[in-house]
Amino acid sequence: MREREDEWTGLMRLAISGDDGAYHRLLRSVTPVLRAAARRGLSRAGQPVDQAEDIVQDILLAVHLKRHTWDTNAPFAPWLFAIARNKLIDSLRRRGRRIFVDIDDFAESLAGEAPPETVPAGEVTAQLQTLPARQRDVLQSIAVESASIKDTAKRLSMSEGAVRVALHRGLASLTARLKEQ
Repeated sequence: MREREDEWTGLMRLAISGDDGAYHRLLRSVTPVLRAAARRGLSRAGQPVDQAEDIVQDILLAVHLKRHTWDTNAPFAPWLFAIARNKLIDSLRRRGRRIFVDIDDFAESLAGEAPPETVPAGEVTAQLQTLPARQRDVLQSIAVESASIKDTAKRLSMSEGAVRVALHRGLASLTARLKEQ
């Protein structure tokens, strides 16, 4: 371990002095170690380890961009692992607290479930007809045709904010009407 760290320090010193070959050897040498560390960190955090390569690329990019900040009198490994730790933390923060479940584990049970009950198309159309024209057009576009707010705004010559308001009001009106029934 100590030999490897001394080798990395020597290669980084050569790289900073302009030896491109030493820099490439250094990067090839540290990459598998960084990959293993990223996988361990992701695993400990309950995240899928297949995301490790993205973190390794972030680390290598940071090393490249910040290499001028490394103190040539200090060992290289602690500097490298500080960057690695920070990039792992950044990545985990971006992902947030998520639990990943492999859907293949549930394939059999999902396939046998009955589809959810759906409302007949005629009933949807009848309910939409009770709304004011703008709200009806917005709901038809977004909820029935699955258009985006942006596309709906463009098609109906409305601002995106106006589409959101019409959507909200239309849904509130339908909800109130359905509760009465």
